Amino acid sequence: MRGSPTAPTGLDHWDEGIHAIDSRYVRLGLMASHLLVRSGEAAFVDVGSNDSVPHLMRALDTLGIDAASVRFLFLTHVHLDHAGGAGRLVRELPNVEVLVHPRGLRHMVDPAKLEAGTREVYGDALFEQLYGRIIPIPETRIRSVADGEVVVLGGSEIEIWHTEGHARHHFCLWDRSSHSVFAGDNFGIAYRALETDRGRFIFPTTTPTQFDPEKAIQSVDRIMYSRPRRIFIAHYSALEDALDELALTLKAELAHYVAVGREFADSPKRRAAIHEALRDHTAERLVQHGVPDSKRALEDLLQFDLQLNAAGVDDWMANPHR
Repeated sequence: MRGSPTAPTGLDHWDEGIHAIDSRYVRLGLMASHLLVRSGEAAFVDVGSNDSVPHLMRALDTLGIDAASVRFLFLTHVHLDHAGGAGRLVRELPNVEVLVHPRGLRHMVDPAKLEAGTREVYGDALFEQLYGRIIPIPETRIRSVADGEVVVLGGSEIEIWHTEGHARHHFCLWDRSSHSVFAGDNFGIAYRALETDRGRFIFPTTTPTQFDPEKAIQSVDRIMYSRPRRIFIAHYSALEDALDELALTLKAELAHYVAVGREFADSPKRRAAIHEALRDHTAERLVQHGVPDSKRALEDLLQFDLQLNAAGVDDWMANPHR
């Protein structure tokens, strides 16, 4: 069962040795790294940025876990809010092996192209503020994992599922012991700050440049086919209630994003038009969900997400058959 955040690390705890650590990426409550502990062995799921690494190490100290017992770092995908600090974390964990999708492996060994693409999306100033220097991971400390591959952590079996839609280099984890899925960004965004008595407020993450709505819906269906007890997402952490309803909402939102993109297909300022439409739609949903001060929530919590989502939809419209 979920506990309350524990200062100074921002820790939440569940049974079956699952912990969520606030990575302190940009702000509290935006990005969670998850830690699995099984029979004296541990594994991280995603990192955050370079600045997140001290918080992850402090969490190990708080939990009494030796850095040498961390066996794996699962990178659900190599977007830098998830993997930007991986190279720095590897330097802190003497026995860790980084596991990544085959399409993401080369970007972690040589992050130059990944960095260039991210700078194009964020701009140089914001890139430096968020990420700084991306540290390469030595080839001896990283390997790719196949779809359906099973990784054993302290006797527990964790199955890898290749899942596209958000990115072509994305995988999810099926943790057989806890009957949970670690979904990265393939089950949307649901910040806890937007939760009301109507439950979690969920919406897609359609960032450039590999958004594919059809495959995103297929990934949601694959996740739900397992009938999970919980779904752990990066933004932010455990979804435990009304999972069927959340899945239906997420798929409906993906369909709406497609409709918005097509509506403005021929607009001379397509990206701006898509952004405005997504903002208006999300603002209405926030009110319907009963989020207090929904206008401030839109500006303070969702502004950048919606900018990135609009860019992703616009990019998909330009390259629908990539």
